[in-house]
Order: sequence, then C-alpha cells, then structure tokens
Amino acid sequence: MRNLSAVLWTIAAVLFLLWVIGFVAQLTFGGLLHLLLVLVVLAVVIDIVRSMRA
Repeated sequence: MRNLSAVLWTIAAVLFLLWVIGFVAQLTFGGLLHLLLVLVVLAVVIDIVRSMRA
C-alpha cells in the first residue's frame, strides 16, 4: 500500500504542476484545465481514505 500511496502523490503533484503551468500561461483547454485540478484533489482524497483504513 505504501507504493500505491507514493504513486498517487506523484500523480497528484504532476497534475497539479500541469494545472499551475496552464493557469499561469493562460492556456485555454476548455474545461480540461480545471479537470486537472479535480483529478489532483481526487487522487489526494483517495490516498487519505486508504491511509485511514490501513
């Protein structure tokens, strides 16, 4: 489970960085830019829930 947690945090960090780059650069991908932020939050929530169960 620890490896999965590391993977989820890595994915969350990468998605967050992509979101920040897109936000700062004013790139418009429609709703895709904000979908990245939602995916980051979802990955973090999944990791928190899994760590609470373990």
